[in-house]
Amino acid sequence: MNTPIHQPAPSRLATFDRAFRLEEFEIQSKLARLIASSQGISRADLARNTGFARSTVSQLIQPLIECNLVKEQTQSASARGRPGTMLVLNSRAGLILVADMGATHGRLVISDLAQRRLAERVFGIDVALGPEIVLDSIVDQFQQLLREHRLLDQSIRSVVVGLPSPVDFSRGVCVRPPIMPGWDGFQVSEYLQSRLKSPVLVDNDVNLMALGEARTRPAHQSPLLFAKVSTGIGCGIITSNGMLHRGADGSAGDIGHIRVPGRDDVICRCGNIGCVEAVASTTAVLANLQALPEAGAQNVDDLVRLVRSGDRQAVRLIRAAAAEIGEVIAMLVHMYNPAAIVLGGRMARISDDLLAGVRAVVYRRALPLATRSLLIENTALNQYAGAIGGAVLGIERALSSKGIASILHSVPSSN
Repeated sequence: MNTPIHQPAPSRLATFDRAFRLEEFEIQSKLARLIASSQGISRADLARNTGFARSTVSQLIQPLIECNLVKEQTQSASARGRPGTMLVLNSRAGLILVADMGATHGRLVISDLAQRRLAERVFGIDVALGPEIVLDSIVDQFQQLLREHRLLDQSIRSVVVGLPSPVDFSRGVCVRPPIMPGWDGFQVSEYLQSRLKSPVLVDNDVNLMALGEARTRPAHQSPLLFAKVSTGIGCGIITSNGMLHRGADGSAGDIGHIRVPGRDDVICRCGNIGCVEAVASTTAVLANLQALPEAGAQNVDDLVRLVRSGDRQAVRLIRAAAAEIGEVIAMLVHMYNPAAIVLGGRMARISDDLLAGVRAVVYRRALPLATRSLLIENTALNQYAGAIGGAVLGIERALSSKGIASILHSVPSSN
């Protein structure tokens, strides 16, 4: 007698990343993003890129023209003697406000939907003062910039804030930030939205840097890891299709609290022992330097001065930190197999010893298959990586289905 075979429930198969039914305005959203990603594109090119008939493209685009999000721009006559009509985003269709915040300073940028930077300000602020003081200062600074640059008549389409903290992106709140007392669970997005009357996105500062870096590089350089080494150590992860990987709860890339073997004598500000941030950040390097009486280093500026003057102790400490960070990044290479690793933050700007040390460890420790085409280099965007990533995130929110719906139901103040 044959024994019946137990049949388990069917496993999930890969199908589509969305339901069959499209969200309202989703097609217009995709068309708007195609237009925004170009310097000007024709209806015929949109038809070729989307597979729609040209008449369908014209029908879908017309509402975007009527609400002044998209405008037509006549080009000079072609070789056939006929002038071409190109579609471009209306530069006055709205503003994106970005606040890229660090522990002691912030960079505010106002851009239009075409990614043109219209206003900028850097100001000093201590995030340890608490959320209300810091966020009120951000609002006041933005309002001053809008007045000074005569932008008050334009609609704010989205506001993006990057914070040096673990962030629950879906709720717009910080989660137990080690250097930000009073911020845990504070509703940052709700607080700013009530003040600025616009959608607010809150993310980790390194995530925005990673996004900015990835979107200004060729697509084949993703997956990409962006490691920031400064007061703290963090990592932003970009997938092969150029999207941020935040993880289930927004904590993906929080590498600063990976434990370094043999350093149980070092207590991290998070309460654990031996975290790489407590061993190899600029704060840790400075503390080690201050323990040497002959060094005479009081702050990070002194560390910069000593390293650039070739001080042996300072250079040795930077190189030791680079080796520890390199071990962590080598582990990430095995896990994610990135096409590029980009280093940023204060330590990367101090000298090339961080880059050289990380390269040496990664190429020595990681397997040949994972490193044969791996690019490892310093950021080319420097302090602007976060602001650029914030603008990208804000524009994508403004041109999402919800953003398009909002724009279609509003009338811009000017054309």
